[in-house]
Amino acid sequence: MALPIDPKAGVSRISVSLPAALLEDLDAMVAQRGYGSRSQAVADVINAQIVESRRQLGDDVMVGTLTLHYDRSVPGLQGKLADLQYSHIDEVISSLHVHLSENQVMEVVLVQGAGGRLQDIANQMLTRRGVIGGRLQLHAALIPPIQLPVKKARHAAA
Repeated sequence: MALPIDPKAGVSRISVSLPAALLEDLDAMVAQRGYGSRSQAVADVINAQIVESRRQLGDDVMVGTLTLHYDRSVPGLQGKLADLQYSHIDEVISSLHVHLSENQVMEVVLVQGAGGRLQDIANQMLTRRGVIGGRLQLHAALIPPIQLPVKKARHAAA
């Protein structure tokens, strides 16, 4: 969930004062997640909050995944989810679904667009009857544009 970092930008040092209990929790998180340092953990948490803030503002273009867990036996649900994806074809890049059991499916939809718009699309899918659960996960990054091969025109011999 990290924001893009320019390696040429360098690093700035700051000082932060924390209550003892919060520092103990931070150190436990550093150890549990395997961070190299407190600074790395704090930077990760700050990045997550900045991404969330951008998502809430809704203007920045972001990339993400919408994970859906649903009951495929609910009449019309799969068609409605497919129709929603098609109606948002500019934001929906790809999708993958996996059958978990006879009636349960997990679907992962790759999306890109304005954060607020992606949240609206997610809400439309997540609130359908038959959707058991799911989550939109956004990142402050972009998918590189797809380069399509250029067709060469054939010239007729004169």
